[in-house]
Amino acid sequence: MMTSTAIPLGMPKVVHYGEGNIFENEPFPEYAKRELKNDQLRNNLRFVTHAIRNKRARVTSELPDWQELRNTGEMVKNYVLFNLPQMLEQFERNFTARGGHVHWARDAHEANQIALDLIREQGVDEIIKIKSMATAETGLNEFLEENGINAIETDLAEEIVQLGEDRPSHILVPAIHRNRREIRDIFLKKIEGINPDITDEPAELAEASRNRLREKFLSTKVAVSGVNFGIAETGTMTIVESEGNGRMCLTLPDTLISFMGIEKLLPTFQDYEAFLQLLPRSSTGERMNPYTSMWTGVTPGDGPQNLHVILIDNGRTAVLADELGRQALRCIRCSACMNVCPVYERAGGHAYGSTYPGPIGAILSPQLSGIEAAHNNSLPYASSLCGACYEVCPVKINFPEVLVHLRGKDVEAKHAKKHAPTQMDAMMYGAKKLFSSGKMMAVAERGLPMSRLISGKKHKITKVPGIVGGWTDYRDIPEPPKESFRNWWKKEKSGAPARDSAERVDIAALIEANKGKVAEAAANAQAAAEAQAAREGKENA
Repeated sequence: MMTSTAIPLGMPKVVHYGEGNIFENEPFPEYAKRELKNDQLRNNLRFVTHAIRNKRARVTSELPDWQELRNTGEMVKNYVLFNLPQMLEQFERNFTARGGHVHWARDAHEANQIALDLIREQGVDEIIKIKSMATAETGLNEFLEENGINAIETDLAEEIVQLGEDRPSHILVPAIHRNRREIRDIFLKKIEGINPDITDEPAELAEASRNRLREKFLSTKVAVSGVNFGIAETGTMTIVESEGNGRMCLTLPDTLISFMGIEKLLPTFQDYEAFLQLLPRSSTGERMNPYTSMWTGVTPGDGPQNLHVILIDNGRTAVLADELGRQALRCIRCSACMNVCPVYERAGGHAYGSTYPGPIGAILSPQLSGIEAAHNNSLPYASSLCGACYEVCPVKINFPEVLVHLRGKDVEAKHAKKHAPTQMDAMMYGAKKLFSSGKMMAVAERGLPMSRLISGKKHKITKVPGIVGGWTDYRDIPEPPKESFRNWWKKEKSGAPARDSAERVDIAALIEANKGKVAEAAANAQAAAEAQAAREGKENA
């Protein structure tokens, strides 16, 4: 087994972390605490996430081989990660052989600067964009605006976020935190010439967006896109979407600049077939996406004649260097994990700070930035470890496993920084001593009734000082019972003989008496397993 310290796969021994919109502005618990007071936000989140996850459950249940598809997705993405250097070179060769241009960016700033230079070469000050997590990660829109370039989002939800001077809060539905009335108000303030009597009916809002964007599609010379998948064997790039704006951006402008994370590759078109089933069912709850676009180099007289792709690291090689954490790079940005996450449903996406909210953000952002990055070390704790995200992930990312792994790295980082036990260490050491000693437990239990004095009329302890106080900031501790279970047991069973060595001898005798039955059961199980193996061997012969 390879270890993260060995840094396999030809990786450099000095890893470079990412930059851009992958950082928390403040610890997750503090931001989430404020968001929990927003009842409208919670209602919006509950309504949309429940609707999407119910649709997903229906369409995935239609496929008898859904779990096999998930296994395929996991294996294909693992193959990509273990062969990433060779596959990137293969993709570059095939893309450039068909007239495209490949650019390599180590971090967000390099990616943004490359895009700015390419846009300036075309002599324009306005571009159109397809919804892209990669450009959101690098902060492209803000960077272009600082340099005099206006980037127009053409995805409806991204347009709402942009016009509202807001931030996305969901991978699939960036404006999930907005309701129809709020969207109408944004459009009335920001869209010139809009009908002042427009209602909040979705059809009217969509029409207002189309009227605004139509001219932009027809007149803008440069488009910027993300990439869902890149096919290494052909140099093909693909985008799946539901509105048709992507198709317009990919075909009408003269120049197309695509941002693609280095992990987005698939080996072959045959592998792509499995992901065309996994992604739409897991994301929008559809059997297939309404628009699936693929482009392989330049076609004379058809579509963009100036094709560029920017391959972005921005911390991904640092993630790849972690044997356990690298499975986060299997993510295909479907958002299924968010739609089932009880923490995300209540706190919303903004509480995660990063471009990547929800469970995937809790494991990806701290790895892209480094666990020591300011505030990002709080993200691995933004989970109850219920495992719902793992159950729905189409590429079987084991979220609980990675979350616990990152919590361990956070503890190690804090130890290395302080060179002394932390407050949590002291508390855990005390708990270890307490629970490993019957005498100490008895003393502690005798003191429990005293705590009833601070529970009040509501029979709850609402505030505790010290490190445990963090618990009572968000929940109450039930009033302790009048007596402990151990004391109750001793009183109730006072007439029964105590458990002593004689009783243990009887148990041992019981085990000895049944040895024959245990051995017989084991032999029967072994015989059944051998018979099953023989049958499978004949079937596969």
